[in-house]
Amino acid sequence: MDRQTLTKALAGLGIEKDSVIIVHSSLKSFGYMEGGAEAVVDALMDAVSEGTLILPSFNHGAPYDEGTVFDIRTTPTTNGAIPEAFRHRPGVFRSMNPTHAFAVYGRDAEQIASAHEAAPAMGEGSPIDYLFRHDGGVLLLGVGYTRNTFHHYVETMLNTPCLLPRGEEYDVTDGHGEMKRARTWSWREKSCPIDDSARYAPLMAPYEKTIMLGPCRITYFKARDCFEVVKKCLSEGIDGYPGCAACPIRPRKCEYTVPEEGENA
Repeated sequence: MDRQTLTKALAGLGIEKDSVIIVHSSLKSFGYMEGGAEAVVDALMDAVSEGTLILPSFNHGAPYDEGTVFDIRTTPTTNGAIPEAFRHRPGVFRSMNPTHAFAVYGRDAEQIASAHEAAPAMGEGSPIDYLFRHDGGVLLLGVGYTRNTFHHYVETMLNTPCLLPRGEEYDVTDGHGEMKRARTWSWREKSCPIDDSARYAPLMAPYEKTIMLGPCRITYFKARDCFEVVKKCLSEGIDGYPGCAACPIRPRKCEYTVPEEGENA
């Protein structure tokens, strides 16, 4: 498989040059890709050459577990080879979030990334919010719905009681090498039986487009459709699991926990 084959396949899924898309990926899923991760990045950039491309650039707290801090310039992603190759490309901007930064390329990229520092990890003002408000799509390259970050946006916008949008604060190193403080969400104390296991995935079948490219399963869907499916599941429950209003799971408490803005300590 090569760059041109993947670019053509993405166009066949309905991804247009001016689309806004977020991509979750696995390089291994392709089997053999001529040019490796760099070729996949090239294909993605070709596919939305006039639009906006967003990839996760998360570290999931790894620097802090190791006794260091997130450095926006050098901290590697924990999302695989494709996002790691992407974040190094000229013209890609990385957002300032201690644990869940995004890398953004294309139209409005710098503004999208810079706005994230003052926004919830996955909520209003975040890169994934831009995706939703610009009728964007979600592309799963060789991965399933458990890797679908977009469902966390739905949780945040519904004010689910298991997450605090800006409930933790960390030291970070910015693009100038200066140390500062930055906030991210408070993750839940236990896994969500609906989203973390992607229990809603079968309900997405009417809205998704799926192809096999060699051994790689590629799935594409519009964020607006996913929002409605996940919202319904979180509101009403699914497979015997209750909706958020009846769920006892709450945000974790840790050494980085701080009051949400506007709350008293």
